[in-house]
Amino acid sequence: MAKKHGHHGGAWKVAYADFVTAMMALFLVLWLTSQDEKIKEAVQRSFKNPFVSLTKESTGVVPNKDVQAVKSTEGNFDSASVVELNMLRTLASDLLKTLQSNAEVPQDDPVKLEMTNDGVRINLFDKSHHAIFAKGTADFTEYGKFIISTLAWQVARYTNNFIVEIEGHTEKRKVPLVDPSNDWSLSTDRALAARKRLILHGVSTEQVRKVAGFADTKPLPDLSPEDENNRRVAIMLRTSSSKE
Repeated sequence: MAKKHGHHGGAWKVAYADFVTAMMALFLVLWLTSQDEKIKEAVQRSFKNPFVSLTKESTGVVPNKDVQAVKSTEGNFDSASVVELNMLRTLASDLLKTLQSNAEVPQDDPVKLEMTNDGVRINLFDKSHHAIFAKGTADFTEYGKFIISTLAWQVARYTNNFIVEIEGHTEKRKVPLVDPSNDWSLSTDRALAARKRLILHGVSTEQVRKVAGFADTKPLPDLSPEDENNRRVAIMLRTSSSKE
């Protein structure tokens, strides 16, 4: 007669699972304690915002037809900069969602976002039919105040994480000014006005590292120099690990 084998139970499986979990926890603790402060801060931010992708392979395409996603082909990014780039992608996406949900924002793309190797460039266009500034001045229109304050609120959510650079640009005039220096002054004053407005709505003064006016010397590559879309304020958000 065959002998019946008794039931051995599954207690050992529970003990083994606990052992594996403990070893994983120990590994994570040892890994974290060996990292520098930038990595530790990045991990802390990832737990606060777990839906941000942390993988280097993420293309970071923001869902908007005018946003260009650019993969880095140069430089070596460490884990912290990868996290920062993904945070910038999230910031850009949140900004677009906020603007697109507002009925006052026109549908002809007054804001264009472009991913770069070390951050995101945000172009705010001063179009004739929906101006950001009062004509020929550095005074924001009510619409311009809404756009720049919305941007400021999004950036301020990540206080001290990013470097901010601001540029003012004008289009090449079909009829040259008697005093060409006026466009240099205007583009610089508009960049300064943007800086003041960003800080007013929560961006840290330490984040803003550059404010400059370029007049009509840097038209967008896909436009003629006379196109009014060259009349813009460009705000560059760079990772803290990027080269200045």
